[in-house]
Amino acid sequence: MDEQAIREVIEGHAAALGTGQVKDILRYYADDAVQFTLAPPLRQPASAQDPEPLEHWLATFEQPPTLEVTALEITAGPEVAFASSLHCMRAVPKGQTEAFELWHRVTHGLRKIEGTWLITHEHQSVPFEMDGSFRASLDLKP
Repeated sequence: MDEQAIREVIEGHAAALGTGQVKDILRYYADDAVQFTLAPPLRQPASAQDPEPLEHWLATFEQPPTLEVTALEITAGPEVAFASSLHCMRAVPKGQTEAFELWHRVTHGLRKIEGTWLITHEHQSVPFEMDGSFRASLDLKP
């Protein structure tokens, strides 16, 4: 039962991103969530409920990006869980006509707070080449 509720949080968050409705996206996060997203800085400094960073990021696209969640694996206890998955983000940057596709790794930590599962930790990453170039490996697909 909890695994299904957690799956709904992860997939609901992805679906909300596609709407561009910041309030709907943020409702999946605990107030004090820690976020390590693809965008700089190394750790997002603001409260997870601060809409400004998300609004700024969404404004860099012609329309809200879509997010496909795949390979979702969930481990859940009574009040704490983690989930790992591969996400594919598709979007058209502002001023361009062609969409990009970016596969990346995501790990979510969740807590059951007052009966509701919320994201308390989010870590997104892309692998990088270990050949000394340190180039991000943006062409990988599952």
